[in-house]
Amino acid sequence: MGTRYYLVVRILARKTLIGFVASIPSDRQAAKSSFDAWHHEVQKARWRSSADVKAQYRSASFVGDRVVFNIKGNDYRLVVAIDYVRQAVFIKWVGTHEEYDKIDVRTVRYGD
Repeated sequence: MGTRYYLVVRILARKTLIGFVASIPSDRQAAKSSFDAWHHEVQKARWRSSADVKAQYRSASFVGDRVVFNIKGNDYRLVVAIDYVRQAVFIKWVGTHEEYDKIDVRTVRYGD
């Protein structure tokens, strides 16, 4: 049998998260801790399908080809696209729960 290699999950647009957290006026440290925890967990993940994501994050929602994560007790929402073959997570949007209610998850891009 051949050697099986696993790719480290790459999270693309990490600076989007950093910029967003820096813009939070009130609970910045708590939000930073929550986003950092998500980032750390995802970097170690070996997701091959949406079922793997759902097994790790029961509250994750799937909308089209996007995955929505609840961050910090659902105060924030993070929308990503996942390339399971390349083990890459593309950050598409991040914002408050209230802001999330105003977007179209299927088409939103950060900065919209």
